[in-house]
Amino acid sequence: MKKISVITIVVVLFLYAGCQYGGFVGIMGTPGYHEQEVPAEYDLTKHTDQKVLVLVDQPAWLAAQANLRYHLTRAMNKDLVAKIGIKADHLFSYGELSTFRSGQPDFSLLSPVEVGKALNADMVLLVSIENYQLQQMADTGYCIGLLSVQSVLIETATGEKLWPKSAESGNIKVGFDAEHRGQEVAMARLVVACAYCTTRYLYDCPKKKFKIIEDKKRIDWESWE
Repeated sequence: MKKISVITIVVVLFLYAGCQYGGFVGIMGTPGYHEQEVPAEYDLTKHTDQKVLVLVDQPAWLAAQANLRYHLTRAMNKDLVAKIGIKADHLFSYGELSTFRSGQPDFSLLSPVEVGKALNADMVLLVSIENYQLQQMADTGYCIGLLSVQSVLIETATGEKLWPKSAESGNIKVGFDAEHRGQEVAMARLVVACAYCTTRYLYDCPKKKFKIIEDKKRIDWESWE
C-alpha cells in the first residue's frame, strides 16, 4: 500500500512539474543552442542552379598594395561552394574575369549588371572595398589588420538587389589586433574572415558559428587609425 502511494506521489509531482514548466516533452523538444540556426536573410541554397559572379571593386589607392581583388574573389568562391553548395562550374574564376576586364577598354564604366550579363551570370555578388589596412608593429613581428567592404547580391536579369534589404548586413568589417605569422598570413586571415562574414547571411548558419573573432562590425574604426 505504501509502495503504491509513493508511486502515485511521484507521478503527480511529475505531471505538476510538467504543467508548471511547459511539460517534459516540450522541454525535450526544444532545440538546444548547438542546434539553433540564424535564418538566412536571402537563402541562396535554394538557387544553387544559378551562375554567380563575384565582382570585387578595388579602389585605385590599393593598386600598388596587395591584390585583394584576386584574394577576395577566391575566398568568396570557396565559401559559395562549401557553405552554399554552388557548383564550382557555376562560378567565375578570377582569371576569367581578369581576361574579360583586360579586353574591355571601358570596363570601369560598366555597371555590375552589365558585367554579369556579358559573362552570362544569373547573379552578381558585388564586393566593394571601403577600407584596408595591414601594418606590422615595430620590433614585435606582429601585424594589425582591418578590412571593410560593402557586399550586395544582385539579380542580373532585373537588376534587383536580392540582399541585403538594409545596408547593415552587407556592411562587413573584419580585423584583428595581433597576428604573429607574417603579413601574407595576416592578409589571408582578413579575406577569409570577410568572405565568411558575407556568406553567413546567405544560408541558415548554425548560431554557434555565426559570430567569429575577426568580426568587428560594431567597433569604432577610428580607434584603429
